[in-house]
Formats: sequence, C-alpha cells, structure tokens
Amino acid sequence: QVQLVESGGGLVQAGDSLRLSCIASGLIFSDYGLGWFRRAPGKERQFVARVGWNGGTRYTDSVKGRFTVSRDNAKNTMYLQMSSLKSEDTAVYYCAAALYANRLEDQSMYKEWGQGTQVTVSS
Repeated sequence: QVQLVESGGGLVQAGDSLRLSCIASGLIFSDYGLGWFRRAPGKERQFVARVGWNGGTRYTDSVKGRFTVSRDNAKNTMYLQMSSLKSEDTAVYYCAAALYANRLEDQSMYKEWGQGTQVTVSS
C-alpha cells in the first residue's frame, strides 16, 4: 500500500529556515506528481507548492521566492525548503501524491496523503 510520511516540522522563529521531507513507499515514485499543502489554524487546507512527475514546479503566491520544492526520485523523497519563515506560515503541512496528474494545484487530483507535520513560526 502507498504510504507518505512527512518529517522536519518544528517550532522556529520568524526569519528562520526549515526543510520538510516526504518519504514515499508502495508506489513507482517517478510516475507521480507531488504536492505540499497546508492547513493553518481555523482555515481550510490550501495548496503551497508542487513538483510534477516531469519536474515542473509551481507555488502559491505567498511563498514564491521563499520556498523551494524538489524531488529525489532515487530516494523516493520530496522536499520543501522553507526560508524567511513568517508567522502566517504556521500550519500543518501535508504531502500528497497523484498519478500522472496535471492540475497538481487542485487537491481533488490527489489520492494519496501523508499525516502531516506541524510547523510553528513564532514572531
């Protein structure tokens, strides 16, 4: 069965950096588009960044220039490098995988989800 496991979350100060990882198992990793989403307190889960099966990336406007999404197919791992963190980045971050999907900003494209990792940015 497919399993996605996030790690790397924690409590940091505004301006700090964090790198989240998402390790996948039970799938042919290189065939999947991958995404990061987040749910802030009291809000719905929202798109953050995605990397396609062909390596193409896209970001939500609020993280452009601060976050970088990448994937290492040899390690079955996706990363989210976050820098210049702000208090509004505080959320539970989820990784997700979608087989050969194109509209990777759309949560409905994803069948596989991780359990999430908490990121808290204090100001």
